[in-house]
Amino acid sequence: MEQPLDYQEKTAGRNMVTDVPVFSENDTLKDIEDFLIDRSSQFNSLDYIYLTDKINTLVGVISIKDLLVTVDKTLKASKIMVSNLVTAQVDTDQERLVYLALSHGLKSIPVVNEEGGFMGVVPYDTILQIFNHEVQSDVFKFGGIFHRIGDEYTSIHSSAIHMIRSRLPWLIIGVIGGTLAASLIAQFEELLSSFIALASFIPVMVYMSDAAGAQTEALIIRSMALDTKLNVRKYLTREVVVATVLAAISGLFAAFMAYVTRQNLILGVIIFFALFLSIIASVTINTLAPLILRKFKYDPALATGPLATIFSDIATLAIYLAVAMTLLGN
Repeated sequence: MEQPLDYQEKTAGRNMVTDVPVFSENDTLKDIEDFLIDRSSQFNSLDYIYLTDKINTLVGVISIKDLLVTVDKTLKASKIMVSNLVTAQVDTDQERLVYLALSHGLKSIPVVNEEGGFMGVVPYDTILQIFNHEVQSDVFKFGGIFHRIGDEYTSIHSSAIHMIRSRLPWLIIGVIGGTLAASLIAQFEELLSSFIALASFIPVMVYMSDAAGAQTEALIIRSMALDTKLNVRKYLTREVVVATVLAAISGLFAAFMAYVTRQNLILGVIIFFALFLSIIASVTINTLAPLILRKFKYDPALATGPLATIFSDIATLAIYLAVAMTLLGN
């Protein structure tokens, strides 16, 4: 099995092939068909016929099916070509290649340079390989596996030592984060013992902030993969609005449930303000983490799972206990 590419190499230019049928837009269909019949074996990809002008600018494509079903073979290729093209550039991220192929129903993606010059094609088998690798990679990273994804995770014969090495680092980080959270709670033991209902709602607070953060992180990582020129300011502005609305509605509902189950108004008020602030903090953490990692040339997907959860959990507990202490008057 072919090994996956490093993150810095995950581009269209690294995945394309150049042995594909390329003709002039002025060639006739008969000339193209005769040439393909004689020399089809020399091509790595034969899904589409690519048409260029005199300066090698990609101007259109013809599917093999359209070529064969057209009766009048004296027509020029430009008469039946598709000119509204979906293309990628050499530096296009490979995750976007998969998105382009699936969303437009294409078997292969042509690659062009900045001037529109034809460079090559990313064929369907490579697109499927990328798709399979990216799905595995994202699943493993969400699960906290601290390693590049390759054959070792698609085989049942991986050694126990190797599996332990790749999974242990995130768990150790999780223990450190959990210890910090426990130390934080220990500072408020007197408060919690005097108002035991506060302790019973800690799982609710942590779960809600983690859930909101996970949603946010999944969306921004997908947006960054699909749009390499993502307008960060516009995206953050929208995310702030969404987070505020979600936090307000979730906080009100949680406060209502707290009041109904405990018959304590002040507990409901604490839950509302704490959850409102916690969700906004979690959304902020999970939005900024992938952006920061990308800034430093790391794979944004590494911000998922345990790392973001640790910071989100600590922030949630700190906010919850601080709000409780403030509203209860020390």
